[in-house]
Amino acid sequence: MSVGSTSSPLIDSLWTADAEASRSAKLFRLAILALAGSMIIAVSAQIAVPMWPVPMTMQTLAVTMIGATYGWRLGGATVALYVAEGAMGLPVFSGGGSLASLVGPTAGYIYGFVAAAALVGYMVEKGWGASILKSTVAMTLGTAVIFAGGLSWLSTLIGVEAALAAGLYPFIAGGIVKIALAVALLPMAGKLVEKLRK
Repeated sequence: MSVGSTSSPLIDSLWTADAEASRSAKLFRLAILALAGSMIIAVSAQIAVPMWPVPMTMQTLAVTMIGATYGWRLGGATVALYVAEGAMGLPVFSGGGSLASLVGPTAGYIYGFVAAAALVGYMVEKGWGASILKSTVAMTLGTAVIFAGGLSWLSTLIGVEAALAAGLYPFIAGGIVKIALAVALLPMAGKLVEKLRK
């Protein structure tokens, strides 16, 4: 990955879009990447790691990593596809999938995923993946966006204090762990891509 002020999405280093490729070939590439990314998020939502005080799913980690590696446009579109898959009833969310999920208590977190992927992707494209400190800031802001979306919606249903108690405090430790994992994984992903290109 480039360490300059801007860099192209990491996925472009692995699977470049040929400038002379037809429009349909470019769309096929984007569709395959978006579908693969949405599947990664869906699988991560089913992984629950035992942790105190609540189990930790890997969904938010996958969302921020998709944003960081895909860039803001494709990352945001990929997570939007994931949300649409859940709305259609596919069991991609941690509690399954249905249109009701998009108006239920966790709906704000789900919508926050799209914004978080786009934000992290934008920041990494602007060079915020070039160091541990910058990556930490990008991943922390992405995680904060998810919590902000979730808590703003949840607080309209149960009140601010109850929303913080149910939707933030139990998840702080897991959020910190996932931020650290994302910061560690980002340079590893860059090195893996470099090896695969050789």
